[in-house]
Amino acid sequence: MNTEKVAEYIINWLKEYATNAKVNGFVVGVSGGIDSALTSTLCAKTGLPTLCVEMPIHQAKSQVSRAEEHIKQLKKQFNNVTEVRTDLTSTFEEFKNIVPKVNNKAKVDLSLANTRARLRMTSLYYLAGIHGLLVAGTGNKVEDFGVGFYTKYGDGGVDLSPIADLMKSEVYELSAYLGVPNSIQEAQPTDGLFGDSRTDEDQIGASYDELEWAMKMQDQGKKVNDFSGREEEVFKIYNRLNTINQHKMVAIPVCELPLGLK
Repeated sequence: MNTEKVAEYIINWLKEYATNAKVNGFVVGVSGGIDSALTSTLCAKTGLPTLCVEMPIHQAKSQVSRAEEHIKQLKKQFNNVTEVRTDLTSTFEEFKNIVPKVNNKAKVDLSLANTRARLRMTSLYYLAGIHGLLVAGTGNKVEDFGVGFYTKYGDGGVDLSPIADLMKSEVYELSAYLGVPNSIQEAQPTDGLFGDSRTDEDQIGASYDELEWAMKMQDQGKKVNDFSGREEEVFKIYNRLNTINQHKMVAIPVCELPLGLK
């Protein structure tokens, strides 16, 4: 990948889109992870106002410290970068108190994890509305179009997706080129939605390198019986997630009435 040309292209794309949309700039949720670090850096390099938002909900200290380090670095480099910290922990706890209790821990835990992402989306759009900004998505290609590893109407609720055509490995490559802090580049990817130490690989059952490989194999028309051992296992994981998460990747179905019915 020609990192210099790719960075330049995305930055120009962002700037042109915002200018044509007649908005002031961008708002980005910064989590301490590699994807949000790259997205916020690209937005900052447009020269347009870029608001970095921390939205901890029982967040691990390591994630918070990485986010703070990154934002501090951006503010030092770019005078168009500002920050807001919106601690949503009390809001999340209040939500848990007012919804009906359900005796199914696994389903409750997953629903609450998605609720965290949706509370953050709501906060970003609140700030975007006040300041006339676009919500910049932080999803990469394998997450958004491969396994659907994001929350529908959570971190999937955005105005534009600047890095969604980059594989995770390319996200790391571009991040290194743009000087994203080493602490973020070296951290294990995690969505941080469960309040524990589980990583993305723990949840998915495969690494991003493996998922990228499976995505490429599917694009080449390969089938499960073309592989054995770990490759077969990874390909099955990828295919299962790609299938069950299609509802996130395709347009919302509309019931179109036949002519003459109404």
